[in-house]
Amino acid sequence: MKLDQCFQLGVVLKPHGLKGELYISLDTDYPEDYQEMESVFMLQNGKLVPFFIEHIQLKNKEALLKFEDVDDKEAAISLRGNSLHLPLTELPNLTGNQFYFHEIDGFKVEDSEKGMLGTVKEVFEAGHQDLIGMEYKGKEVLIPINDEVILNVDRGEKLLKVSLPAGLLELYLEEEDED
Repeated sequence: MKLDQCFQLGVVLKPHGLKGELYISLDTDYPEDYQEMESVFMLQNGKLVPFFIEHIQLKNKEALLKFEDVDDKEAAISLRGNSLHLPLTELPNLTGNQFYFHEIDGFKVEDSEKGMLGTVKEVFEAGHQDLIGMEYKGKEVLIPINDEVILNVDRGEKLLKVSLPAGLLELYLEEEDED
């Protein structure tokens, strides 16, 4: 399994107790979708290593879990900070205007007023506001990801229909004029 065939599910936070249990942080809106998982891949020294789960207990976006063959605190400590991954095929299918960030790479962007604008180059996770990076007239334009801006996701046509905030494109074009 290669890293680009996976998504990051979470990160190992810290050990719990003396028998190898770990707290993990889950990077998902629906942690309950992963209540029954039997294994994950852990990124160790640049390689994905499979780990089998003995038990898992969810609490909001964190979980307490126990991996097979991780039987003491020292073994658990050595895993702290490692990221946990699953194959992209394990992602639940989204419908409507919901999308995974990796899914919209290369989608065309069409504004409700200005028409076809450009192509999604990447998505930035910025904590309080995630952003779509789109190339427009040779400049990178950052588009906020929210329900008011993203009007429609057309997976068949690989098209995002948006309603950009007033003046957003002009802001990026003004920067070009000042150079």
